[in-house]
Amino acid sequence: MKLGSFLAGVAALALFGGASAQAQSIKDFPDVADTSFVQANSHKVLRITIDVPAPRQAVWDRFATTEGYRAWAVPVAKVDARLGGVIEGSYDFKARIGDADNFRNEIVAMTPGQMLVIRNVNAPKALPGREAFAEIATLMAFEDIAGGTQVTLTALGYKPGEPYDTLYRHFGWANAYSLTKLKESFTKGPADWAKIEAQQQARAASATVTGKN
Repeated sequence: MKLGSFLAGVAALALFGGASAQAQSIKDFPDVADTSFVQANSHKVLRITIDVPAPRQAVWDRFATTEGYRAWAVPVAKVDARLGGVIEGSYDFKARIGDADNFRNEIVAMTPGQMLVIRNVNAPKALPGREAFAEIATLMAFEDIAGGTQVTLTALGYKPGEPYDTLYRHFGWANAYSLTKLKESFTKGPADWAKIEAQQQARAASATVTGKN
């Protein structure tokens, strides 16, 4: 499947829910190629690509199965990989499927093993511009390359001005981070969420002690 010019974007992703972006940039992730552009109507198109050293079916399964999605994206997840199905998840280790603050991305189109299009139907309350985020369409495309799979994320719907500019910056960084974690789930192994949670708790405890001194 050639990816020269195609639809667009994953919400994370739309796809991926919400790591903090702030002043960070896609350039923080050297394995991610940024070919984003601005359309004639001044709408921004977020488009980033990463090469993953794994077969296309294995990479597809990282998106289309609950176990695969938890291997890199979020510790709490449920994937219903069908037209009209939902990818639900949370970065909160204490969250449960069905919680009101989980992100939920509806699958609006898919060709198994080749492409997945999603649109957000519920975002965490803390996400700036969460209502406008529902307007963003996201496409994940998967293409065979020598030695693995090329994954391209394209997101459309970023109009000029706020809150779209903030969303664009946030998800530019967050999606590049997520694609990097996707690749690392093959090069370094699946995410060890128990270890990550323990590290976060240790940092929080250290920050609390430091704050009291």
